Amino acid sequence: MDMPIQEKKLKLCSCNGSIALDGAVLAGILALDAPVPVCQALCRQEIHRFTGDLRGGAELIVSCTQEAPLFQELAEEAGFSGRLQFVNIRELAGWSDEGRLAQAKIAALLSLTGIPNPDPVPAVSYVSTGSLLIIGPAEAALAWAEQMRERLDVSVLLTSARSGQLPVRHEYPVHSGKSISINGYVGQFKITWQQDNPIDLALCTRCNACLKACPEEAIGYAYQIDPGKCSGHRDCVAACGGIGAIDFNRTENAREESADLILDLSATPSIRLPHLPMGYLAPGRDPLDQAKAAQELLGLVGEFEKPRYAEIEPGLCAHSRNKIVGCGQCIDVCSTGAIHPAGDSAEIDPHLCLGCGGCHAVCPTGAVRYAYPRPSDIGLRLRKMLAAYAAAGGHNGCILFHDGKAGRELLMRLGQQGRGLPARVIPLEVHDVASTGLDVLLGAVAFGASQCVILYQSHEPEGYVEALRKQTGYGEAILNALGYGGSHFILMAADDHAALQNPIWSLTPADTISEPAVFNLPDGKRRALEFSLEHLAKLASQPQESIPLVAGAPFGTVHVDKAKCTLCMSCVSACPTRALTDAPDMPRLKFIERNCVQCGLCVKTCPEGALSLESRLLSATEAKRERILNEAEPFPCVRCNKPFGTRQMIETLLGRLSGHSMFAGGNALRRLQMCADCRVMDMMENKSVEPTIFDL
Repeated sequence: MDMPIQEKKLKLCSCNGSIALDGAVLAGILALDAPVPVCQALCRQEIHRFTGDLRGGAELIVSCTQEAPLFQELAEEAGFSGRLQFVNIRELAGWSDEGRLAQAKIAALLSLTGIPNPDPVPAVSYVSTGSLLIIGPAEAALAWAEQMRERLDVSVLLTSARSGQLPVRHEYPVHSGKSISINGYVGQFKITWQQDNPIDLALCTRCNACLKACPEEAIGYAYQIDPGKCSGHRDCVAACGGIGAIDFNRTENAREESADLILDLSATPSIRLPHLPMGYLAPGRDPLDQAKAAQELLGLVGEFEKPRYAEIEPGLCAHSRNKIVGCGQCIDVCSTGAIHPAGDSAEIDPHLCLGCGGCHAVCPTGAVRYAYPRPSDIGLRLRKMLAAYAAAGGHNGCILFHDGKAGRELLMRLGQQGRGLPARVIPLEVHDVASTGLDVLLGAVAFGASQCVILYQSHEPEGYVEALRKQTGYGEAILNALGYGGSHFILMAADDHAALQNPIWSLTPADTISEPAVFNLPDGKRRALEFSLEHLAKLASQPQESIPLVAGAPFGTVHVDKAKCTLCMSCVSACPTRALTDAPDMPRLKFIERNCVQCGLCVKTCPEGALSLESRLLSATEAKRERILNEAEPFPCVRCNKPFGTRQMIETLLGRLSGHSMFAGGNALRRLQMCADCRVMDMMENKSVEPTIFDL
């Protein structure tokens, strides 16, 4: 359990006076007992102020990340057993054209040190013994095989052999083929291909008999036949003799191999995904990139763990029912191919998942549980930061979501080499910005944010960017309809600090709420959305009973064409969220709009084509109210008088089947008007007059 910031020791440094800091103001904002001393050179002349506090064992907060390695080394030398935290207030706040106005933002950044660490996430394990398959043209693939064979268990799959030659010694397996298919991840790759060349390198002894026998010189020292030169006289087959490595009429061409690691040197990678599985590297033809990839592969031998980023709760998943597909948004957006159908649900392969969280962002039901970090963890950070910012007198706070790699580096460069961030822009680091869904975005506004900026780079998969556009579009439509004017959610693409500087400084604050929410954001997506939407609606200047949304939004209603609906209740059995229900005592179709995610399973399941969807956001009170979409007069069994269906359904059946030869007799049509029990009894009583197929 983490201790509150008031029980920790805060070491502030102005970095040689380059940051405007007021220790008394910050102490008041953070509810500390006394003003915080501000150092000018904590990492140099005033290092004793840091080392002196190592003796007490209290938790320390250092307002510097640049010199974190130095402070950590000193703490280790002193045997410091407490927790050491680092906060970047220099590049993210103090180094800015508005640095003197950044006290509120600095307080917001420091406030996060009083939040407990998130709960541990389950781990996924990998085991790699170092077997490496190198795929590519002979010259490059064999050259890298020679360099890596001393350190890894190498095999080679040649995709072409117009140049290059096999090693003089058979040090490692060499294959050739095309139509390569790869599945798996580090330690568990399965590779299949088609052996397309007449010479099977697995059988070839490299005796050179075929080279001497070939008059067209169609065979080189890669021991593959060039079909453009071969005239088909087959002297090479005779020369190969009993070895049997050359066969122009080979019928069994399928080959397979397993490997822990793959280096794919093909111009077009065999795996074409935005994010490649761990252990598969495809550097292309550039020698420097190939060298970097080879070095990285050398480090992927042994046992590894990574977080289990997400999982799917099957009972909430709206993927399919009765083999009819409804929602496939998580499958469509996944950049690693980690998500696939599994019965009525979708399923995540945790070994392929790289934790982008895009599946969580697009999931309408909340079936995808994202845990790195959990939405509740992000919500807690948002609430604490915005509360501290407001307490320090900050206005129109803008949350800037960024990742911990390219995004963090870009913000550091902006502070060092550009104008820095505006004083009202508060950065919040996440594992991947693709995980920033509507629940988090609306939660941020409910907690008092004026805007949310999602910073991404050009290498972000377009599927994620499009998903973010949709999520932000839904949120903007809702906020604007409620009277919150301006642009609250902005996607900002930048690959360097210069590309970010003008857009971030040009932002105009959007309208926000008058009273920030104090609830904890739940992990359940639909509950989180409900909490935020109810708070926003309560304080809205333009309350709305219904807000129209574009098709595909995760809110809406179902319309029933009563002239077509027979109340068969197929839609009820297909609905994954119990938005559609029936009544136990009579034919009645009921609907609760708050539960509807617009997955479309009901529309696709309905045999009569009687249903349609309308995307909208209904007020909370109305959305929670159960309403009747259709009901009908029950049809009583003509034999026992027990209700068993609707009059409309029975009359529809009679109309459709009355002309069928199997129902030509009166008994057959009458039997359609009986309940199940009476139908069986009637059949037993009238066996002699029952028509069969032989009577037709």
